[in-house]
Amino acid sequence: MPSLFFPLRAAYAFFKEAWFLGSPSWTTEDIPDLTGQVFIVTGGNSGLGKETVRALLEHNARVYLASRDEKRALAAIDELFDQTGRKARFLHLDLADFTSIKAAATEFLRKEKRLDVLFNNAGIMTTPTEVTPNGYDRVVHTNLLGPFYFTKLLLPLLISTSQARPDGQTRIVNLTSSVHHLVESLNFDAFHDGLERRARAGSSFSYCQSKFGDILFSNELSRRYKDQGVISTAVNPGNFATQLQQPQADSILTHVVSWQHWCLFIYPPEWGSLTQLWAGVAPDAAETSGKYVIPWGRIGQPNEATEDVELAVKLWIWLEDQVKDL
Repeated sequence: MPSLFFPLRAAYAFFKEAWFLGSPSWTTEDIPDLTGQVFIVTGGNSGLGKETVRALLEHNARVYLASRDEKRALAAIDELFDQTGRKARFLHLDLADFTSIKAAATEFLRKEKRLDVLFNNAGIMTTPTEVTPNGYDRVVHTNLLGPFYFTKLLLPLLISTSQARPDGQTRIVNLTSSVHHLVESLNFDAFHDGLERRARAGSSFSYCQSKFGDILFSNELSRRYKDQGVISTAVNPGNFATQLQQPQADSILTHVVSWQHWCLFIYPPEWGSLTQLWAGVAPDAAETSGKYVIPWGRIGQPNEATEDVELAVKLWIWLEDQVKDL
């Protein structure tokens, strides 16, 4: 039975993590020189992802901008080139399509011999209720299952790169959200199309579930691979005016996002990438594996249910089962 105080705890967490934060003390000017390092930013054609790509390019990184929309991605690459004088590489990636994910990883591995940081930035929030061709909830596939599979395919390279780096580590930054506080556990039956999913139809449920799952995934990834030099961090970037914050369905998140916007609790887009950039490249973030990071590079306190190791293992096994025959 849900705790009587659960809604109050969730509301307090929202307030603490997202509002009245002041100005960032760590900025893109603090990013070290990234010459020779290789990065992937999923969903890099717009919003926080685009700002992340921009900052990495400005510090001499080799960046792959991964996106399902080639036209928008190439336009973003051209725009960023005009602004930075450096050109990102396009990587076609649809996180709701296993075939596309495998093709993207294969292409990257063919072109590169190292990967220093993977930003699992891409996500969708309040889209119309849909399922993928494989019968998964589209939000869950895009935000959780797809990033898991993409990460799994790239892990051997991340491990080998960590062994070649002077600091002995590579990093994976997994974007989550403060909405994970609205969840008390995972409903695996709702991840596939079926009666359970249809009874809970609406992307607010799927989005909250996926962001809760992202923290479990990030934590388990840290437990399994930290000793091999892979740092996995869950990051809540905060509230920003991006394409993700454009609700298309009537849901609780529609009203929450609208309310936050008009109350001026959504911060400038240029600040949006700071927390994930800090987790990805700041020397001070080297000890954040298995942690939950909130604006602007602070260690936060996640929903205590995300610290359930048994549930994290259960999710990992479920994720592995979905991709084992691909």
